[in-house]
Amino acid sequence: MRDLFQAAVVILLAAVPAGAQNQKLANAPAFPPYKAPRLAGHPDLNGIWQAFVTANWDLADHEAQAGPHPEIMGAYGAGPAGQSIIIEGAENGQIPYLPSALAKKKENFEKRATADVSSDETWHAAGDPEFKCYMPGVPRATYMPFPFRIVQGSGPYILIAYEFASTTRTIRMDSKEDAPTLSWMGWSRGHWERDTLVVDVTGFREETWFDRAGDYHSDELHVIERYTPASPYHMMYEATIEDPKVFSRPWKIGFPLYRRLERDMQLLEFKCVPFTEELLFGRFRKQQAP
Repeated sequence: MRDLFQAAVVILLAAVPAGAQNQKLANAPAFPPYKAPRLAGHPDLNGIWQAFVTANWDLADHEAQAGPHPEIMGAYGAGPAGQSIIIEGAENGQIPYLPSALAKKKENFEKRATADVSSDETWHAAGDPEFKCYMPGVPRATYMPFPFRIVQGSGPYILIAYEFASTTRTIRMDSKEDAPTLSWMGWSRGHWERDTLVVDVTGFREETWFDRAGDYHSDELHVIERYTPASPYHMMYEATIEDPKVFSRPWKIGFPLYRRLERDMQLLEFKCVPFTEELLFGRFRKQQAP
């Protein structure tokens, strides 16, 4: 029965003109006008939200694939197939890397599941920071497969708490202050444009990645995020990314964020540091004498 169903799907798709499905989606009616509940005159974004995309594995289109150690992990370590979340600035569907930077992305992917903390100079030279339980950076924290909570009041700050690694960030509303130092989550300054929360993020350390495919940036990364309520149950998220050291031009990602509606929904803990101690520091344990 399953084989017959799959065959029927293939026949039906073959009868649709090329690009017609995408065109149909592009021409789909928009959501009706929505006025979000207000808090101090602005949309109330309080709640627990989550993205349901596979961009944490790869921002671009990607097939399902084995993980770095299939002989040990089997399907447990495999990555799902997924569609690109890049909505502007792509080159043939890919991030617009400078030619000199593309080799580093490929090297990152090959070494994504390695760690070397034997020297301060090479501490972050290899391995996905997620693999080592470091804070994921922006915008990656938004599309990891974990929920996050937005805490918004009437004061000059908005807090975002992420489940992964108990990461937090503070958005300073209408602030003109520059980043005092580089940090994993950057320095976030926000303002409202009608019903859209716009967050300008700078001051990044260069070590964070965008995904497990090795996509990366330098310390000149600049991200502008836009959070726009679209219904009581979801909002649209966009992030414009520029980094003149790594990319030939700015590019943009976009996808919906969904409000978690389960009864008694809470942001739980994923304090992953204990899960990585053996990986990072096991070689330095004192060995028993034979």
